[in-house]
Amino acid sequence: MSEQEKMNEEIQEENIETAAEEAAEEETAEDNKTEGETSEEKAEADGEEETPEKENEQKEEKKKGFFHKEKKDKKDEKIAELNDRLIRQMAEFDNFRKRTEKEKQQMYGIGAADVIEKLLPVVDNFERGLAAMTEEEKNTSFAQGIELVYKQLMTTLEGLGVTVIEAVGVEFNPDFHNAVMQAPSEEYESGIITQELQRGYLYKDKVVRHSMVMVAE
Repeated sequence: MSEQEKMNEEIQEENIETAAEEAAEEETAEDNKTEGETSEEKAEADGEEETPEKENEQKEEKKKGFFHKEKKDKKDEKIAELNDRLIRQMAEFDNFRKRTEKEKQQMYGIGAADVIEKLLPVVDNFERGLAAMTEEEKNTSFAQGIELVYKQLMTTLEGLGVTVIEAVGVEFNPDFHNAVMQAPSEEYESGIITQELQRGYLYKDKVVRHSMVMVAE
């Protein structure tokens, strides 16, 4: 093969390679163009989704969600308010119940003390009658019956909380005793009660009647 022919053959091969490269570059450009068009179409498609109607729908959904949350919050606040009100009313009712019970006990105590005070003269008469009996009269069935009634009455009063105030041999206390006389005493020191003229009584630590006493000078 001559030199001329070799040169022609190399030129043809170079032309073929150049044509192939140009064809590849055109194909790559076409692909890029196609991808660009696809991206633009996608962007346009996305743009079509973001229409005013779509935006309004999204706003409405957000608005509904906001109102739903606000409604739920208001409902929780109302429940908390009602619970708080219920707790306060229960506390007030409990205080009212305790106060009513206390007032009831106080009224009962006042009423009971008033009745007991009215019964004490009856007790005094029983004691005077029994003390005035002779030994012979005390052995009769009548006197024994009187004594049984007296004991039953005192047992009933004790069951209600009535107790006798101590007097003779105890230091005078104005909270429990009423001194009507003072006299010298060889047996007791000054200020000590020497004689009880009338019994005094307590009803549950409350004085129903003071003891009427004589105190040593």
